[in-house]
Amino acid sequence: MKFFETSKYFSLKKSTYINLRFIAIIGQLITINLIYFIFNFKFNLILGNLIILIAILSNLYLLYINKNTQLLDKVAFLFLLTDVLQLSFLIYLTGGIANPFSIFLIIPTIFSSSNLGFKTNLLLVSTTISIIIFLTFFYQPLPYPVNVHFHVDRYYYYSIPISLIIALIFLNYFALIFGKESRIRKEALNKMEEIMSKEHELLSLGGQAAAAAHSLGTPFSTIKIISSDLLKQFKEDTEVKKDLDLLVSQIERCSEILKKLTLNPIVEDNFIDKDLTIAGYIIEIVKSFKETSKKEFILNFDQYSNSLSITKSIEIVYGLRNFIGNANKFSNSKVFINTKSDNDKTEVIIEDDGEGYTNSVLRKIGEPYIKSYKPSIKSKSGLGLGIFIGKTLLEKNYANILCRNSLTRSGAEVIIQWKNKDLLKI
Repeated sequence: MKFFETSKYFSLKKSTYINLRFIAIIGQLITINLIYFIFNFKFNLILGNLIILIAILSNLYLLYINKNTQLLDKVAFLFLLTDVLQLSFLIYLTGGIANPFSIFLIIPTIFSSSNLGFKTNLLLVSTTISIIIFLTFFYQPLPYPVNVHFHVDRYYYYSIPISLIIALIFLNYFALIFGKESRIRKEALNKMEEIMSKEHELLSLGGQAAAAAHSLGTPFSTIKIISSDLLKQFKEDTEVKKDLDLLVSQIERCSEILKKLTLNPIVEDNFIDKDLTIAGYIIEIVKSFKETSKKEFILNFDQYSNSLSITKSIEIVYGLRNFIGNANKFSNSKVFINTKSDNDKTEVIIEDDGEGYTNSVLRKIGEPYIKSYKPSIKSKSGLGLGIFIGKTLLEKNYANILCRNSLTRSGAEVIIQWKNKDLLKI
């Protein structure tokens, strides 16, 4: 049984988490230096600042190296655990559990309880309780200034960790309950919006089809009469007769399609209507672009690419389609798509021969409403939501995504990678 949850509803928004960590880091730096230099409480300041430096480096890793916009359960747990351990080391150096800032130990677990899975949160809570107990008995005492003496009774002292543990369990319980209810409401709301959107589209389609059938009825009838007359006049000319037969058959086909849509606007979308491999998804998506694009699509699949069949996923189709559509839009003439797969992972690499990402776009990849100000690219840009939507949808379905400028070609490169065991859960 897998310990960490992989549901798309168990994740942290990376940008928000990074901002909260920077606020905490700045607060820690100010606090320990203030009490050391201003209030003259002596402790190992170098070690304290070194511990904070580790937190800064981990935040910079999240900011510049980790390219995901959402932190899934396992990764989020590791960073939240780092926060708990980092703060516990600082409290160990500055008086242990009697340090009034020990209350901050319970914040990461409360933060996780409303965003991550139950098992993950249980492990984090257990670790935090163990640390609280440890800091009750093991810590570096603070040398107070000469004219200050701080002493608390044993009963009061031991009530501090007990109150922290009770608050930790109590707050986590309520955060878990509210988080679960919030996820249920969110899922139900998404389903409701999906159904309402589909009903709205079908209603709109039915009205448009009826209007089109009504408006086009007379022109089609006129064209059909004229083509029938021409057919009689040129029945001896084999070549002309062949073209006129085709014209008449296509007019009749258009009439039948409009009539069908008028009577029954609820027409199923047959685009990718079965379970396929990732290579199969890409082939079908590329076919849809070839109908309107003059660009050359160069596909390269290894021998394992067609071995793993996955359940039809609209989110994966839409995500891949967005990235392939971007490559088609910004390429000069060619789009390169390579798929690699083995027993452990599946990887899709999408490249184009265009100008690539500008620095202004590359710095903000994954954020909505980003645009390039380069004239040659700006003319092709839309609202800047394509990468954001595609990246978010695929990451919610367990993909790791890297967007960069190609190392071998002139254009952009997108690397999308899944673990095969995650693909099978979709």
